[in-house]
Amino acid sequence: MKKICLLGATGSVGTSTVQVVQSYPNLFKIVAFSFYENEVRGRELIEQLKPKLVAVKSLEMARKLKLDYPAIQFTYEVEGLSELVVLEEVDTVITALMGSVGLRPTLAAIEAGKEVALANKETLVMAGELVMSLAERKNVKIFPLDSEHSAIFQCLQGEKLEHVSQLLITASGGSFRDYSRSELTHVSVSDALNHPNWAMGKKITVDSASMMNKGLEVIEARWLFNMDYDKIKILLHRESIVHSLVQFIDGTIKAQLGANDMREPIQYALGFPERMAIKNPNYFDLVSIGKLHFEEMNFERFPLLQLAFDTGRIGGTAPTVMNAANEIAVNAFINGKLSFLDIEKLVYKAVYEEKEIQKPDLSILLEVDKDTRKKVLSWI
Repeated sequence: MKKICLLGATGSVGTSTVQVVQSYPNLFKIVAFSFYENEVRGRELIEQLKPKLVAVKSLEMARKLKLDYPAIQFTYEVEGLSELVVLEEVDTVITALMGSVGLRPTLAAIEAGKEVALANKETLVMAGELVMSLAERKNVKIFPLDSEHSAIFQCLQGEKLEHVSQLLITASGGSFRDYSRSELTHVSVSDALNHPNWAMGKKITVDSASMMNKGLEVIEARWLFNMDYDKIKILLHRESIVHSLVQFIDGTIKAQLGANDMREPIQYALGFPERMAIKNPNYFDLVSIGKLHFEEMNFERFPLLQLAFDTGRIGGTAPTVMNAANEIAVNAFINGKLSFLDIEKLVYKAVYEEKEIQKPDLSILLEVDKDTRKKVLSWI
């Protein structure tokens, strides 16, 4: 029985994780989880999963829930997340949080020697070197949960990294993949949230529309697979059938294909190295699909993707600044305070006005993250 701490239980990845766990109750059990504002769904999960410890948004919410569930312990805020991951009975921590809030609990989990299944891109974008070096020292496995990184991980099984010539990460192109730059001037929030292939949270869907999501994945891939940026390439693949590919020095390409179903990478990570049948699988048939298409990525059309490569190569605090500025700008767009194209303007401004610090420690990264958010909010 693998005992799981699930950070971000009410989001899309969290929901898929719960489905996997409930499909295999003899193999997996969620003993602790967190949620933020969705109290209705949070209560449903408390009653279904009967966890030992739950982390929530605030002390007020924790106190209210404690009155209704006296047998369960409650904690709150970021400190509460770190308290969850170090529970003695926890074997695996699934980080399905959105944004930079995932960094500290992920580091705490690694420090405590817990296996980590990571769906929080920002953790490696902000502190990839810190996270991966700590994982190496603690001999902790980090399993990728994003469909793209899971695909690469699966393609690399039985292979040597020195035999890899490049990682090919696929991108659907997001909601605006057929829009010209001029057509983006007046797009709405609802337009941005209308993703052609995937049902995801608001922030990640907007990031897909700007291609920032793919930029974050590039930086994440660099750290997960110890791969130079010159060996990471993005392909536009509208069908989202091939989740990613790996090309080897002999010219061979291995690809991982599958339905648009987050349960698949989650189940692969939790059951590794074994594969398990997925319950109630989504329909997937190559004959009915018929054709697959791949296109070169247009970096002029998606400048934030180019910026992600640039900040990744610069290193230090540059990716932290980019990520923090993007989180604030995207939130402002979702709340009607910015236009879509204003997102990239503010992110570029933040990155190029900041003098990067090389080899930052955690305290510096968190301070830069905080300062960048304040600065971008003041501009808005």
